[in-house]
Amino acid sequence: MQDLFVSLSERVLLHQYAYFMIQSLPGFREFYPAECSLRNHIFRVWRGAVAAYGFVEYDTPLLEPLELFTEKSGDEIVSQLFNFEDKGGRAVALRPEMTPSLVRLVGARVNSLRRPIKWFSIGEQFRFERPQKGRLRSFYQFNADILGVEGPGADAEAIALLIHILCAFGFKAEDFQLRLSDRDLWMYYLEAWSIAEEDRIAVLGIIDKMARRDREETAKNLKPFLADAVDDFLSEVEGLVAIRSLAELEAFMQKARLQKRDLIEERLATWRELLATLSAMGLDPYFHIDLSIVRGLAYYTGFVFEAFEVSGESRALAGGGRYDTLMEKITGQALPALGFAMGDVTLIDLLSEKGLLPKYVEALDVYVVTSGEEPRNAALKDIAALRAQGVQVEYALKPAGFNKQFKQADQLGARYALIYGEEELARGEVTIRDCSKKASFACPHKDLGNVLKAILEEGYWPE
Repeated sequence: MQDLFVSLSERVLLHQYAYFMIQSLPGFREFYPAECSLRNHIFRVWRGAVAAYGFVEYDTPLLEPLELFTEKSGDEIVSQLFNFEDKGGRAVALRPEMTPSLVRLVGARVNSLRRPIKWFSIGEQFRFERPQKGRLRSFYQFNADILGVEGPGADAEAIALLIHILCAFGFKAEDFQLRLSDRDLWMYYLEAWSIAEEDRIAVLGIIDKMARRDREETAKNLKPFLADAVDDFLSEVEGLVAIRSLAELEAFMQKARLQKRDLIEERLATWRELLATLSAMGLDPYFHIDLSIVRGLAYYTGFVFEAFEVSGESRALAGGGRYDTLMEKITGQALPALGFAMGDVTLIDLLSEKGLLPKYVEALDVYVVTSGEEPRNAALKDIAALRAQGVQVEYALKPAGFNKQFKQADQLGARYALIYGEEELARGEVTIRDCSKKASFACPHKDLGNVLKAILEEGYWPE
């Protein structure tokens, strides 16, 4: 019998040990309440900023047909996906991005949607890649897209929104810069160098990595496309990616050996319109021209942009651009479109480094402090009434001393404390305390609801 007892005890311990040894998968996060509160803060800022621009929210399934992503990006993307065959024999994948799903949704009702279509989403995405700093296999991403509008006015709106969001988090012009480029100009330029149309995306991919590779490696990678002209091409491209002003860009395009002059002049006129709009918005301190930004995805068609940290590791914070042909490729219906995405992982890292994360991202409205049974019963009745009005209220679930209750109020980040004691009860009052300023006043009990509402909603405080 004793041996049986020992055996059962060992089995229980082994079960407990195994339970605690099972951990989350690499590249996936767990959100304890503090982390979840921080995540919700990020979501609130995103939603608050985008609401000012008139965007509306949408969502899509986490699991999508695999062909939705291969149709847009080709079969090579499969290695980056969490994909499998489901029990119905369908090839499926966890969504790695929102754009293909968005295009499907809009395409299904394109004729009934009011233009411009300004939609945003906040959703979890999944990519099978090596976890590293700023890059995980599971992450949350904010997407904002404008569909159904041609011309640079929509591009300016998206760029302004991106800058607005970063400023809403507390970043300043010295913390980030938006780098603006143009896939159309690049296509005209590569055509002038007799690079075949089917090779231009590959060449842009090499140019996109120029800053991270030495010149010899870049030249070696370009050699199959340019043969003996590779050195001349690379020298000219180095001048092109160093351009930072419209005047420099116009001068370069005048000197370059380009054939489609009429299209290039038309494109430069579009540049002038976009930059004038951004300048009128007061956004000059936040962006500059940088033709080294080409965005590796094949579906981009016009202006492209990325926001980078400039005060530290030069990390990319967001990116996007025009994708005017993607709708027709996936749905058969042509519709101009552009958008950008911003992930939460790098953003949170940078906010933490800059000291821009709030101390209490889920501040509590009110903590109720009581002393004695009768005051506690009176407080419980008021707590029920306040919660019914939508006020956040916490209190000690077990009777405790004043100091312990105030300590808990501080730990919860309570903005205000309501104090119920024997003396307050006798006078028909409740003491309201501002926890940050340590100031307090006596409020008639009958007026508590109205006074507290004025404090929470209007910032009222008696002189």
